[in-house]
Amino acid sequence: MSRTQNLRQNVVNQMIDSISNGHLRSPLPSQAGLAEMYNISRTTVRHTLAHLFERGVLAKVDDDYLILRQPQQEDGFDCQSLSLEEQERKFEKAFYQMINQKQLRAGDSFSELQLSRAVNVSPVVVREFLLHFSRYNLIDSVKRGQWNMKRFDQSYVEQLFELRQMLETHALTRFINLPAHDQRWLKAKEQLSCHHKLRESIGNDYRLFAQLDRDFHGLLLSAANNPFFNQSLEIISVIFHFNYERDEADLKQRNIIAIEEHMTILNALFSRNAQEAISCLHRHLDTAKQSMIRSINQAIPENPATI
Repeated sequence: MSRTQNLRQNVVNQMIDSISNGHLRSPLPSQAGLAEMYNISRTTVRHTLAHLFERGVLAKVDDDYLILRQPQQEDGFDCQSLSLEEQERKFEKAFYQMINQKQLRAGDSFSELQLSRAVNVSPVVVREFLLHFSRYNLIDSVKRGQWNMKRFDQSYVEQLFELRQMLETHALTRFINLPAHDQRWLKAKEQLSCHHKLRESIGNDYRLFAQLDRDFHGLLLSAANNPFFNQSLEIISVIFHFNYERDEADLKQRNIIAIEEHMTILNALFSRNAQEAISCLHRHLDTAKQSMIRSINQAIPENPATI
């Protein structure tokens, strides 16, 4: 199947989903509006409308297309088997990988259509994700369908760590007061074991620390039993492990230090020593903050982001 045909069939499926979910109502937007909505050419829009007209899903009255009936699965194609939710998860993972692997860097420009084609998901999925992600002030919308990766400055890092310290200190205090039968104590023991294992193989596996770090801080935050605390981990992960500015020259050494600091926090938790655990947490967060500040100060930002 040609690339053009595959695109057209994907758009047909996307429009069917939009009609079924009530995102597109009768009469449909203009062809120009649909082209902008799906980030496609008007030629592709016309092919899509013609297909749905032939299937009896749409009727044409003057210049308008009206919805005659709800589309069925057989009105579309088998080229995209993933649901919208599955596409969202697929794109989120792919986007973070692009940043982690430095395929997207500070200052880079990109289009929704480029990312849509690269990951093979709906342009609508890409747009919704980027609009959601833009609240972190790490990307700019240049024009419709076009985005730019921003840089952030020292003030941004310091404000973010201030928030992080407040959230994690509260969560850690709650963790210490969890009853002994709470399953999170078992997860904490598993975390300590994982840290021991990674420390032994850190020479070759130091890049595995990113996920371990996310799991560790996620476990701490879970003790607050507050969904807003859990959501804060999303932006923390983006900035500290999918950070496109971060210098990797001493990444291994930084991860070794972080592993040791995590283990001291865990041991203080097991001892139910709140003062020691909080002190270790603050020391760990300060180490991470200073590391981030050093890395961003190595380059002069052109358009630093601010909170």
